[in-house]
Formats: sequence, C-alpha cells, structure tokens
Amino acid sequence: MSILLLESLHSDAEALLSRYAETLSVGEQAQLPFDPSSVDAILTRGRGKITAALIARCPNLKAVARCGVGLDNIDTQAAAERGIAVVYAPGATTSAVAEHTIMLMLVAARQLRPVAQAVQVGNWSIRNSYRGIELAGKTLGIIGFGQIGQRVSEIAAALRMNVITWSRSIPVSATYRSLDELLRVADVVSLHVALTPATHHLIGARELALMKPEALLINTARGAIIDQVALQHALAEGHLAGFAADVLEEEPPMADEPLVQLDRVTVTPHIAAITEVTYRAICFETARNVLALLRGETPDPQSIFRG
Repeated sequence: MSILLLESLHSDAEALLSRYAETLSVGEQAQLPFDPSSVDAILTRGRGKITAALIARCPNLKAVARCGVGLDNIDTQAAAERGIAVVYAPGATTSAVAEHTIMLMLVAARQLRPVAQAVQVGNWSIRNSYRGIELAGKTLGIIGFGQIGQRVSEIAAALRMNVITWSRSIPVSATYRSLDELLRVADVVSLHVALTPATHHLIGARELALMKPEALLINTARGAIIDQVALQHALAEGHLAGFAADVLEEEPPMADEPLVQLDRVTVTPHIAAITEVTYRAICFETARNVLALLRGETPDPQSIFRG
C-alpha cells in the first residue's frame, strides 16, 4: 500500500506507517512526483489541503486523514461522494488547546507583551503606569461549547470567572445566552467553534460593536471566524481592550499585517495543540487508524468523521 503525506508527522507516526506501507512525501519543501493511481491514503496536518481535485486524481484512494481536530483543510463532501473514509483525532487536542486559551487570556488581561518588551529595552518604570485586569469575577463568554469550550469553562471556573455560553449544537443550559447577549455582557469572549460556511466571519463589525470597549477577544479556533479587517479597525479605534489568538485568517500573516503590530494584540503561530504529548498522540493515533482501515481492521469509531 502507498500513503501520501502532505506534511511531516511525528517521527513515531512516520515509523509506524513505514512498517506497513511505502510512504510518499509531497510537502511544501519536497514536491516529489508520485503516481496517483498507487495512493491508498492521504494524510495531512494543518496546512496541507486535501482538495476535491487531489481526491479526484487518486482513483484507488480509500482514506484521507487530518492529524488534528478541524477538517476545514479536507473536502469532506468530495470524500463522501467517493465513499472515502475521513479520519481525524477528535478530543486529542482538548487539554493543550484549553490551556493555551487560558494562557492567552492571562497574557491579554495582564498586557504581558508590551510590558515584557519594555523590560527588554530597560524600561522598568513602565510599572508606574501599568494597570492589569484580574480575571476573577469577570464574565467569560464561550462561543462554541464542545470539548475544548467545556474544558476552558472548567479552568475558568477555577479562576472564579462567571461563564456564559453560546453554541450552534449544544442544548440550551443554564449558562446559555443568545450570541448577541453574550457579546454584550462578556468581559472576555473566547472562540471555540469549527470553521464552516455558517461560522465564516461569525464575528464581524456588527458583532464587535456589541462588545464592551474594555472587553478582551480570544481565538484559538480558526482565524476566518473573525473578520480580521473589522477587528483591526475596532482595535485601532480603541473599541476593544485587547486581542490574543493562536490563529489568523491568513497564515502566516503578511510582513506588514497591521493587526499583529498593535500593542494590545498577541498572536502565537498556530501552536496551541503542539505539545510533545498531544502532537505525538494526534499523529500516531491517526496513522494507526488509517492503517487499520487499509488492512481491513476496525479503527476507533470516534476517529471516523460522520459528516
């Protein structure tokens, strides 16, 4: 069997695949030629795209896979139309992404970026004008209440934050609010929805205008959930107190991207799920489940995307 890797995986996952298959690498740096008719499975991580065109080129394709949770870089409809299994790793990134989310909240609330930069250039006196924000007692609005949103809620409760939620799919609970009400009330808004046509630019100029001027916006989901131009304008005009994110609408951003230059903005390079434990788990388990499918064995049921 032959497996096409669009990106490198954890070394343990690549070693597992190589024991059972001829592994072909066609990444941004390699661009190796390959015989589409020989490809049984295609694996990617976050940047390599498994498009309808790529799926169509591979007549014997049996599985496509994302070593991660979101499937916005796989054309799942094209795979379904061909009866091709879509494999992913739901739940594997929950703890790592939730921890990163809380870290970004604290960074934004305590204005860590500008004060740390000031100390680096010898400006210890910045403390004389510094005023941080305590999260205890603040209202956290969680948009998207799946596994990651729920874990963020648990940690926030330990910080004595008041949690309210909005979700497209979770039943109404005591913490549920309409999206507009959540945006009006929350001191911190954290995004945890999947990127779909329905959630693209879910947070635009209208939604940003509903938020408190002193509110913080956190995004560890997908960059395109926010209208980035509208966000940049809101921050530049002083409408929001800060923005911290692990994702942007365009990754990596252009060198002159104005959003990332703002003092009240902190952006990490899409690394929330890349801890040693989580990175190995999402790669190794996805590879194991793909091999199970190809060998006629039973993969973990939760690893198969059902649409």
